[in-house]
Amino acid sequence: MRAALIDYGSGNIASAAKALARAATETTGHEIIVTANPDDVRQAERIILPGVGAFADCMAGLAAVPGLVEALSESVLKAGKPFLGICVGMQLLARDGREFGVTPGLNWIDGEVVKIAPQDAALKIPHMGWNEIRVLKNHPLFDGLEKGANAYFVHSFEMKPASADHLLATCDYGGTITAAIGRDNIVSTQFHPEKSQAMGLMLLGNFLKWRP
Repeated sequence: MRAALIDYGSGNIASAAKALARAATETTGHEIIVTANPDDVRQAERIILPGVGAFADCMAGLAAVPGLVEALSESVLKAGKPFLGICVGMQLLARDGREFGVTPGLNWIDGEVVKIAPQDAALKIPHMGWNEIRVLKNHPLFDGLEKGANAYFVHSFEMKPASADHLLATCDYGGTITAAIGRDNIVSTQFHPEKSQAMGLMLLGNFLKWRP
């Protein structure tokens, strides 16, 4: 079985690949391939989309690879393959991003990406560091997660899903911040599992085992 980690010029590819490979070794035995080839995406059993940087730049990077967006849509929306978005890879699922203007997203989950606005002016942007995950809905991604578990964040914008049904987990940073969203065969995290040590490895293993 192959899991495709999408390399479109924006993401912690090396650290994500290493963490996924370790999680696969400890769980399902998936082969982790790093690729931007649409045929690899179509042939993979599941897909991971990372992302670091500005929403518009990441969306442009995806669109610049011929056939990649189409292959992702076919595989995830039509074929129903398990999908994990990470950080900006989660935000790209939105209807649009509002960073440096309005940029259309993939629109797989209705919502918009907006700048974090902590109620406490002393809190710095970007939101960077460890924060407690508050799970709102039971999901296989969180199997075995202890209450009070922390994950590593680094972001200035967050995804605001239009429907509360798609909000899986939050954290607090001068107000409620989206930590994870999902529907059907799609799950995504604002935090970085590949940087979240044992907790992150467990979540990656859970994703590789997940059968939506």
